[in-house]
Formats: sequence, C-alpha cells, structure tokens
Amino acid sequence: MTLNLIAPHREADLAREVALATRTREPIAVEGNGSKRALLRPVQAARTLSTRNLTGITLYRPTELVLSARAGTPIPEIEAALAEHGQMIAPEPPDTRELFGSDLPATIGGIVAANLSGPRRITAGAIRDHVLGIRFVNGAGEVVRSGGRVLKNVTGLDLCKLLTGSHGTLGVITEVTIKVLPAGETSATVALRVADLEGGIRALSAGLGSPFGVTGAALLPDAQGPLALLRLEDFATSVAYRSARLAEDLAPLGEVRILDAAESAPLWRAVRDAAPLAAAPEDAIWRVSVRPSSGSMVAASVRGFGGRVLLDWGGGLVWIAGPATEATHRAVVEAARAARGTFTLFRAPEPLRAAVAVLPEEPPVLAAIAARVKAAIDPAGILNPGRMHAGS
Repeated sequence: MTLNLIAPHREADLAREVALATRTREPIAVEGNGSKRALLRPVQAARTLSTRNLTGITLYRPTELVLSARAGTPIPEIEAALAEHGQMIAPEPPDTRELFGSDLPATIGGIVAANLSGPRRITAGAIRDHVLGIRFVNGAGEVVRSGGRVLKNVTGLDLCKLLTGSHGTLGVITEVTIKVLPAGETSATVALRVADLEGGIRALSAGLGSPFGVTGAALLPDAQGPLALLRLEDFATSVAYRSARLAEDLAPLGEVRILDAAESAPLWRAVRDAAPLAAAPEDAIWRVSVRPSSGSMVAASVRGFGGRVLLDWGGGLVWIAGPATEATHRAVVEAARAARGTFTLFRAPEPLRAAVAVLPEEPPVLAAIAARVKAAIDPAGILNPGRMHAGS
C-alpha cells in the first residue's frame, strides 16, 4: 500500500495538486495503478499522485479506427471494448501483473508513459507510433493538449512522442487518443525445435524474411532445446495456407509443428508478458534491445551467472532474469554494450535500482537537450525526479 496517495477523479483537481507541489517545491511520484513501481529507479517523494480514478473511454469510433480514454482506464477494459468490434491495440502492450506481482492491471496512461509494446511491434510498430493525441498536466499545473483524433494533424508541436516513454518525468498524462486496427480472424504458429540459439535466430530471420506475413517471432529456451515461434494472423483460409507453406520452407532447419489458434494464444500471451521469467520473484529482470542477429550472443553471454532468457522481436529483444546483484547488472550492461545495444533494468529490488544506472547514460549533447526540455515543461523538477537517471 502506498502512503499519501492522491488519486483525483477530475483532471482539474489533478492539475491543482501539481500546481500546489510546484509552489512548495515538493517532489511527487506519478503513477497510474502503480503496477510498475519496481521499474527503473525509485522516486524519492513524500506523496504519490495517481491517475487511477481518471477512467473511462471518452470516444470510440470503430469506423475511423480511433479511441480516446482517460489515463487511468485499465488496458483490459479497452481491449474488451475493441474486441466487440473485431479491433485491437496493434502493438500488443504487455500485461505486467505477473511480472511485477501486482493485483491491478496496467492503465493506458501507464503503458504510453512507459512506451511498452509486445510481440507485434515488429510489424505494427511501437505504442509511440499509434498515439494520435495526448492531454497532460505539465510541471506548472497547466493542462496541455497535443495532437488530435486523426492520423494526419498539424495542431501545434507534436508532444505526443515526447511524452510517450517519458515515465511521468515531463507531465502527468490524463487522456490518450490512439489509433486502433482490425484484429485478424484467427492465428496459427509455426513452432520449430532447433539445436541452439543461433539456429533459432536463423529460423526467426527466415520466417520474417519470407512473404508469409509473420506478426510474431520469438525464441523460448526449453529443456528439450530452444523453440522458435513464428505467428501468422488473418483470415482463416489465408492463415492455413501461409502457415503450411512457411512450415514447409522451415522444415530443413528443425522439427516443425503448426499450432492452431487455441494453442497459439497462451504461448503469445506468455511471450508478451515475459511470463516464463516471472517464476522467481527474487530475480531482477532486464530488457536488452539489439540487432536481431546479436540476440543469441547477448543470451549466451549471461549464462555465466545462470541467467534465464526469452527472445522476442526476431531476436532483437532479449529478456534476461538473474540474481539481483550489482555484479549481474554489470554483466548485462557489458553484454548490451558489446552488442551495441541498449538495456533497461525492468524489475529489481529498490536497493539495486537506487545503486545502478537503470538506463544507458545519454551522450552529453542529448543529455543537455533533455535537461532543457525538462526545465521548460517541469521547471521545478517535481515530477518523478530521478526516475530515469540519478539527479534528473
């Protein structure tokens, strides 16, 4: 339970709370449902400002593929409304409850603030690419609107992409408008048992390079050997034809099975949510983003400390679970650097998150720009201070 939790029911009340904190120079922690508190650095603040009571879908036009919702609206509620019309949030945002041991689901504001996307990112793009408009409260307690409700709009500066992935350090998101897309009628997965991680990456690359429209490409290490998964989605007849052809093309690379929609769905939920890594809650979890061809190298480099891995995005996203120690963190960081990739300390006990860099340090030029942006939007520096980098 969070002490001194403030959860206004109206945007105007939330803005007043931020304005008060600005006047008193009192830092505040910003969150939605608080489902990702163990992500990135701990925020040192006496009060927490939550958007959990700013809920509800405010606009949904299925024919125009656009939906607006207040920031505290749970993702499952939005997904249920979309499913009634055969639509979806295309980037497939993860359900973080199991990974973080939370009883409450992620909210649309929290997912956008963290810019979290799932397996379909390889074809649909990131959440950032689907945000059409944002309302937020800046560090001065002012309500700001950016973007609109259509894909092509020129309503001022595009702050949507700036706020997406800012982890509440620039403003408190109060409403989000997103582009949605039609969901496929059905799906199938071509599952390929391979000899090693390198063979798995080759299989994923072959699938992604094929003409069969793969929408998910993951590699699950398994006691029987790595399992490469390639998902196809669309109309039933199309999926049946394409999955058969893809399985035929990949047969020389390993033992192939075609899984139907009922078998596929739980597998891809597990990949989306990194569920296989949640079994040991005492472990820390990292996300390393690299070129897909380097994914197996990163995965192999963490075996020294008994790290467990899961690869997504064709090998470009490596989930790693291991002991929550500074030595393990250094090993993961070095593996990411060697592969010319980036890392995120995604889940860890508070002492470790406070002691290490949870994200790569920015080059001086970019850090200077980021500081100027922060000073312009949150001049008192009260919103989630230190969340992403120490002292900022």
